[in-house]
Amino acid sequence: MRLLNLERRIDPFFRPAADALLRSPVASLAQAWLRATRARPPATPAFESQVAGEDEYLESIITSMAAYMNAQYQPGSYQRAGNTKTHGVVRGRFIVKSDLPAKLRHGVFATAREYRAWVRFAGPGPASPPDIDDVGVLSFGIKLMGVEGPKLLDDERFTQDFTGISTPTFTTPNVVENAKLQKWINRGLPLFYFINPADSHLLDAIMQGLWARTQTSPLETEYWSCVPYLLGEGQAMRYSIHPVGGGRSRVPNLPRRPPDSYLREAMAATLRTGKASFEFRIQLQTHPALMPIEDASILWSERLSPSIPAATLVLEQQIFESPAQLAFADRLSFNPWHALAEHRPLGSQNRARKRIYQELSKLRQTMNDTVHVEPTGSEIFR
Repeated sequence: MRLLNLERRIDPFFRPAADALLRSPVASLAQAWLRATRARPPATPAFESQVAGEDEYLESIITSMAAYMNAQYQPGSYQRAGNTKTHGVVRGRFIVKSDLPAKLRHGVFATAREYRAWVRFAGPGPASPPDIDDVGVLSFGIKLMGVEGPKLLDDERFTQDFTGISTPTFTTPNVVENAKLQKWINRGLPLFYFINPADSHLLDAIMQGLWARTQTSPLETEYWSCVPYLLGEGQAMRYSIHPVGGGRSRVPNLPRRPPDSYLREAMAATLRTGKASFEFRIQLQTHPALMPIEDASILWSERLSPSIPAATLVLEQQIFESPAQLAFADRLSFNPWHALAEHRPLGSQNRARKRIYQELSKLRQTMNDTVHVEPTGSEIFR
């Protein structure tokens, strides 16, 4: 970990060239090896299969993550167990395109319209170290508001959440492996989950490492859902967001230490003087046997199913660093099950997230004596 922290200070000086040369072939080799060692999924669109002992693994994850929170935090200062460090919560507009093909016109994409949104950018968690000492992965949560229709969770009536991270595959392939990782985290040795010779997950570590890097700004990287969702009945999708424009900020002070929250400062500097935009893309599951539902470590091939731009996320010029707005972030609950039935989460990781996010959000807000709020987009902060 010390070597990794040292690498983060020099990463921007060589990483762009290394990624251009090596990332694609190394990812292809890792994916080929992963596919060769995993069971071939059924050739049925949007097909889910229960993992043996799934409920027990889910309970183990909740217990482990709650134990971490109770060990790390005092009442009044509890943080999220995942996607922990808030870089900022910003206002946005989610604009659905008018020319979508019929197969994409489901749920919030059914008609061309604009939704108000709150967008949270964060670190991966479960800790909140200085930005340069983190693992180089970022996360996002988009909460659309004014979404009509019955929802899969009843604690919010008019929202639709989309979440993702800045790597195209998830840290663990399924809920079984996720439970193992949480136990290693509680022992303070998350790296050993990946390099344990008796139960190695080195290929998953390679896939994460290919995209983990010294980030320049939360507004300057791509994000992926990593796990699938319905897009209408019997059709599965993954989604991603991609920044519009290729500019990259300079990380201050490298190779010395930058400010502890330089990522928030970079985002604030951009939005203080202008806007930022992301393209929201949908990738359909077109070859179920090669695009699994239950294995979040397998890439869905862009060759088999190119991602289609479906909406634009616009973050207008704004100031978001007020204490009141940052406190508002702690009252928000992002959960992929805040969703229309047309966007129901799929796979064991998503099935687990329904209860994990609910239980740990309730624990955090109870210990902080805060109340869960469903935002409307009309909130004002001073």
